[in-house]
Amino acid sequence: MSGVKATRYLEIADELAGELAATPPGTRVASEHDIAARFGVGRAASRAALQELERRLVVRRVQGAGTFVNRRIDYVISRDRRPSFSATVRDAGAVPRSLVRVAERMPSPPELAPVLEVATGTPVHHVIRLDYIDDVPSGWIQQWIPVEIAADLDLALRAVESLELTLRQLGRVRPVRSWCRVSLDVPPPAIPVELGIGHGIPLWHIESLSRDADSRRPLVYSEAWNRTDRLRVVVELGDEGPPDADPRQ
Repeated sequence: MSGVKATRYLEIADELAGELAATPPGTRVASEHDIAARFGVGRAASRAALQELERRLVVRRVQGAGTFVNRRIDYVISRDRRPSFSATVRDAGAVPRSLVRVAERMPSPPELAPVLEVATGTPVHHVIRLDYIDDVPSGWIQQWIPVEIAADLDLALRAVESLELTLRQLGRVRPVRSWCRVSLDVPPPAIPVELGIGHGIPLWHIESLSRDADSRRPLVYSEAWNRTDRLRVVVELGDEGPPDADPRQ
């Protein structure tokens, strides 16, 4: 394609983007064949238009299922907001859901003990969850919580999805964010499989520590990988910074 024809797919993408802006998330988008027929172009141009919409995060393409209208929410991380995935997603107008994949007790790893301010080997809960937004996988998160804070946490999480709410109820604590580190990086190979996306795609990498608002003792160290097509991470955090060294190294 050259000249005007070379930009035709962008014109198609612009028109479709305007139409899809008012379309409910999850709605199936017209196929390459239908778009080509509607705009009188070849399959190469219609395919390029859909790829452009995917780059703009207007649509998401699911292998073997089709192309769907995407919704990307603002995920606000702030000292003034509860450190709760469920509450943050609901505040953004979407529907959260979490699936616990692992809930086990283990000795505190040497690299994490200083972060949690406990001795190496102190019993901690290790929790791994898959987070969903509007029933679409959005993130993978693992967390460590000292067992003495909430002894039956591993059992309670099977019934209550929200870790923050469970800690409030079982541990009689008020979790607040202490520090947070956000970067854009390529995740370990197993995580894209869990999230149903291709390998090599950068994700939001979020590490954080929550403390009890009253005693200031560390409660939860979290490491999460979140899809950029589902979340726009907005950080509004205060005065306490993360440690100089990555606790995983």
